[in-house]
Amino acid sequence: MFLYGRGHWVSPSCNFLAVKVRINFDNTYARLPERFYARLAPASLSVPKLIRVNRGLAESLSISRDWLESEEGVAMLSGNQAPEGAEPIAQAYAGHQFGGFVPQLGDGRALLLGEIFDTKGDRFDLQLKGSGRTPFSRQGDGKSALGPVIREYIVSEAMAALGVPTTRALAAVASGETVLRAEGSLPGGVFTRIAASHIRVGTFQYYYARNDLEGTRLLADYVIARHYAEAADSSNPYRTLIGSVVKAQADLIAQWMSLGFIHGVMNTDNIAVSGETIDYGPCAFMDAFHPQCVFSSIDRDARYAWGNQPDIGLWNLTRFAETLLPLLSEDAEEAKSLAESALSQFSDRFADQYIGRFRTKLGLPSSAPVTLIQDTLDLLASEKIDFTLFFRRLTQVAGGDSHQDLSVLFSEEEVFEKWFSNWRKEADPGNRCSEMRLANPILIPRNHRIEQAIQAAYRGDYSLFHRLVDALANPFDEQTEYEDLESPPLPEEVVHETFCGT
Repeated sequence: MFLYGRGHWVSPSCNFLAVKVRINFDNTYARLPERFYARLAPASLSVPKLIRVNRGLAESLSISRDWLESEEGVAMLSGNQAPEGAEPIAQAYAGHQFGGFVPQLGDGRALLLGEIFDTKGDRFDLQLKGSGRTPFSRQGDGKSALGPVIREYIVSEAMAALGVPTTRALAAVASGETVLRAEGSLPGGVFTRIAASHIRVGTFQYYYARNDLEGTRLLADYVIARHYAEAADSSNPYRTLIGSVVKAQADLIAQWMSLGFIHGVMNTDNIAVSGETIDYGPCAFMDAFHPQCVFSSIDRDARYAWGNQPDIGLWNLTRFAETLLPLLSEDAEEAKSLAESALSQFSDRFADQYIGRFRTKLGLPSSAPVTLIQDTLDLLASEKIDFTLFFRRLTQVAGGDSHQDLSVLFSEEEVFEKWFSNWRKEADPGNRCSEMRLANPILIPRNHRIEQAIQAAYRGDYSLFHRLVDALANPFDEQTEYEDLESPPLPEEVVHETFCGT
């Protein structure tokens, strides 16, 4: 198996200034063969301006918060300078995009500066997004508009506060430049992302598509060592690896759906094998519930609708398993059988997680019929009820409030009362209210609020952005100063489409 440890930094051949500050880099991915990445420096910016540093995250990573907010820190966060020990690389990967395979994608607007440790000793990637062109940019400029930076900061930190495995936001910087997009010239930005790793299903597909068995094996061994160490001791580590990634994705997608979250672009290059949510492009939390709800402007066939996410998750995992077939066994039929047995875990694992999460949201004991979950969702869809607000008010009812505030959400009173009577008969709110409070957030990053923050940021006003980030840090708490953020959008505020950042 591939082993790695804390090694010595070897200076990359990049022509940019190293800043001497104590960040303990240990860049294991950069010690893989050079066909795994391209070494290069980020594009420099003339007048970058810091918008926000995630001070709590910085502290957990043992990075000086004051230094990050200093001139030198902003130079790193904008890509103008890098700390000693950084080895900037753009990672290679491929991917299925809306079902069509692209053999070479890669980091077209991102650079992995290196790997660092948190205070618990866990390893994380430190990456810049929007830092300039790379060999994988194709026809892109490698830059990011400010809007996607604002969106990813808000949503990824909200997801972390909701307890969802996710990449994190360390900082947002206004680049001081403009980028050209379909909607015109927009202010640019750079986003600093922290991730357990940036290895994707598409990373494995990159080597599989090239019949690079050695590359596939090196990558699989690396992922086992970094993310799934228990697999190394199994009789077939690669079969165990598939099973581990299957379980992680099943758990993740069930959690997304219990929160009304739609990833938007579940291409294989946007699926992290670590089990984290990655790449917040045209993502969204539903307002009015519908299982076929879609926001992404590029998902014209609803491939990645809310209700399709588990099927797509399994489809993506099947593509992952395909890449490991040559490692599972020299016998093709045995390899296929091992892969299928690992993939077969997905449906039951997802169902258990999905049902368990919705039981908790509804305050249902294990004896309650599973059909009540679907009956509830059918009711929400038929009445176009706000998903988060419904569960918020149901939790209040469980806590002893009148059900009138819940019933006013529905136009068909008789239909609602019939459902409510059934729920009262099956639920156990008195004993499960505390669990419901931890499963049903009061605040989510609503699409219209994010859009308002983005438009204000384009005008140079970041107050709405900061207020959202602050409020969403405690999504399950009563916060009277943020009560206005609980409300669904007015008809004129409804966001119908969200957009990719490229």
